[in-house]
This record gives sequence, C-alpha cells and structure tokens, in this order.
Amino acid sequence: MDLVTSAAAAFGDTPAILSPDRTLSFTDIDEQTAALAETLKAEGCDRGQVTALVMPNSTEMVLLLLALLRTGSIAAPLNYRFPPVRLQPMLDRLSPVTVIGPRRLTAPLSGHRKTDPHRLVDNNRVHANRHPVHRMDETGIPGISSPVTIIHTSSSSGSPKAALHSLGNHYHSALGSNSNIAFTPGDCWLLSLPLFHIGGYAILIRSLAGGGAIAVPPEEWTINDAIKALRVTHLSLVPTQLYRLVGDCSCHDALKQAKSILLGGSAIEPALLRQAAQLGLPVYLSYGSTEMSSQITTTTAPTTTVTAGRILPDRELSIAENGEILVKGPCLFQGYLSESGPVPATDEHGWFHTGDTGSLSPDGELLVTGRTDNMFISGGENIHPEEIERTLCHIDGIVRCLVVPVPDTEYGQRPAAFIETGPQAPDDQSILELARRKLGRFKTPVSLTRISSWHLLPGTEKIDRGWYRREVRKEK
Repeated sequence: MDLVTSAAAAFGDTPAILSPDRTLSFTDIDEQTAALAETLKAEGCDRGQVTALVMPNSTEMVLLLLALLRTGSIAAPLNYRFPPVRLQPMLDRLSPVTVIGPRRLTAPLSGHRKTDPHRLVDNNRVHANRHPVHRMDETGIPGISSPVTIIHTSSSSGSPKAALHSLGNHYHSALGSNSNIAFTPGDCWLLSLPLFHIGGYAILIRSLAGGGAIAVPPEEWTINDAIKALRVTHLSLVPTQLYRLVGDCSCHDALKQAKSILLGGSAIEPALLRQAAQLGLPVYLSYGSTEMSSQITTTTAPTTTVTAGRILPDRELSIAENGEILVKGPCLFQGYLSESGPVPATDEHGWFHTGDTGSLSPDGELLVTGRTDNMFISGGENIHPEEIERTLCHIDGIVRCLVVPVPDTEYGQRPAAFIETGPQAPDDQSILELARRKLGRFKTPVSLTRISSWHLLPGTEKIDRGWYRREVRKEK
C-alpha cells in the first residue's frame, strides 16, 4: 500500500508541503521520496529494519519519513531535545541500522552508524534533477499490517515506552480524523507538534489521505512566528501552546482565520476555553494516546465546554467498572517493543487499559476525569487530583493549577496545589474558602503555591507532575 503514490494520483500538483522558501506538490513528493527511498535502501534502511531519526522538524525530515514509509523500514523518530544520557539507552534498545540526524545532535551518541540527513536529501535532489526517477521495487512497500513506526510515549515516570505501529494503525487513525475535521486540498495544517510525537506524525498521514498541505516552519521560528507568517487553516496544539498564542495579541487575527484548532495532550482548563471563545476560535477538544495512533474521541464541532467529544470511526471505547477507559480497534498499536519483539498490551478481550478514568454521557460524550496513577489515599479516602484542579480552575483569576499529594502525619497524604493566576485572582484565603464550599474540607488543599511558569517534561509541553510531587516532599 503506497500512500504517497496514491496521494500523488489523487491530488497531483496540489501543494503538499509548504515552507517559507519552497512549495512541494504531491507529485513532487512522490518523485523525491521514490528516489530517496532507493538511497535509503542502499544505506541499509530496508524492510523490517529500524531507522532512528534524531533531528528537529523540517521539510527534510518529512521527506525522510515518507521515504522510509516506502522502503518498509521502521522509522523511529526520537526526542532530539533529550540529553545524550537519555537518548543513548533508547538507541541501544532499538539497535537501528543507522541514526539519521545532524552532527551536532548525533556526535555524542556512540555505538551506532550515523547518517547526515542533508547528504541524503541533497544527493537525492541532484540525482532527481539529472535523471528520470527509477521506481523502487514494489516489494519494498509495506502492507497494511506491516510495522512502520516506533513512537515513544510521553511518560511522566521518565521511562518512555516504545510503541510499535503498523501502516494500518496510522491510516485508520487518519481516516477517522478526516471524517470529523475535513482536511482537503486548499487546507494547510501547521506542523506545530514534533514529528517524534504521535500528534505530529499523524498530520503526515492525514495529509496523504485527505489532500491538505503541511506547513513546516524553520526550527528557529516560534509557533507565534509561524501562525503570523504562514497561512494555516488547521492546528494541533497542547494547552501550553494555546495559552501562549491567546496571550499574544499579534497572533489573534491569524488565529481567527483557522478552520480548526485541535486541542489535546493534557487536561484543558475552563479559563483557557473561555479566552478562546471570547476570540471566536474554533477549538475542537480531543482525547487520544500514542497507543491508539493519536485521536480516540474528538468534539464534532468547536466547543466552549470541557468534553473530550465522541468516539471517532475505527475506534472502540468502553468504561470499566472501576472507571478506567478501555480502547481497541484498527488504530490500536502492535505492542510495546522488547528484546523479543512487540509485546501485546491488551487484556484477554483485546482491550487496552489506558490508565485514564472517565465517564460517558447518555449521548456518547466522553469526560476524562483523571489518571489512575495520579490518585492517592488520604485518611482512607481516594483523592483524585484532577477533580480538585477542575474546581480551582473554575475560580475566576486562576489560569492553571496542579494538585499533588503532600505527606501528612495524621492522614498519610493531603492535597497541595500549585496555581498560576491572572491579575484579578482572589487572595489565597478567598481561594481556599471557595474551594472548601465546593469540595468540602477534606479535599481542600492544605497549601497554595503561586507560580508564573511551569516545569515541563523534557522535550514536551506537558507539565511534569512528578517534579512537583518531589518538590512538595522536599519542603516537608
């Protein structure tokens, strides 16, 4: 199944990749990735072999990932922002045939062959310009069930898991997404998430399936720069990114031109939705995971209320008796990578246990309530930090908050809150009193710590909950 050639046949000279210095059509990327795939095969990137990429988003990286898709090699884009001490064991476990990335990022990594991406792409460009493109043998192209990527999860434990996906996983994910939020010729989706993240890689397959273009900004640009300079119609964002954009008045006009702002990755605070609604932004809320190849549920229209939306096509979802969200279907990954191959992560009925908790409304709307591993026990009672966070974030003036357990001699653990506030926020005593009325004394935080910036998981825009857990223990 050659998605690139199929896209070229369907969309031809329609723009496929947009950057400040060039535009490539679907025909262009078909020709360039066919030649590049042969170059990669000569480098050993053949069917079933793992090829690691340690590099930032770029047009070259998009072309390399699409070319690897055509070789049948398993692409493993890694978080290039990780220090070498974290990347090295990840590479050692993957045992790739080569590590593609600029020397500044790959030089500190040992024990693996390294390939410069510019040499691959530039040589391929010269070859394509001088000679007719020779089509690679169709036997190299992966079938629908063939493994094509290894995407690592964003783990708060500091130990990302390597999730193996098939071509079918990504393709069904794209079809379900495009059926809900149309992405067709003339549209342009900003590559605002890294390609080592499932939300970034998913945009590539949505483009091939629907015919929309991908906007690839230079590495040195901020997302604010890209929004203002590139005419984008679609964006995938995590809440931290949207906070920065709504806080920058110079971005508002460009944001209002968007057809869809897909928001997911972590809990959404009501204050952020209110700000977006005041600007008239088309925010779609989504719940997804690496294991399910991106989106699982998404709202069917822009929303101003906190909901994860309805289940998309080619996905199944169930709520277990303990409230845990279970999923399965064609989008579900092949398993976590181990030394003996992929290890399935499903129960005897084929369900993947997400570790998230939630509930379904009578009309099928999903509300994600928390994480099973965030829950703690206080005086014999189960405390869900997310419930307290939602309550605090409904107080005018509180922008974001995080609740973690703090040791307590009488109750074992009690909730402590870190809050980011705006200029009109009440004082601490008033906040605690308002919380007490909504939550009761037992769930009201024993302390409030005001902060202006958040400690994030390395290489992500997600708040590092584990870091704050450790901080409150230090204070004790």
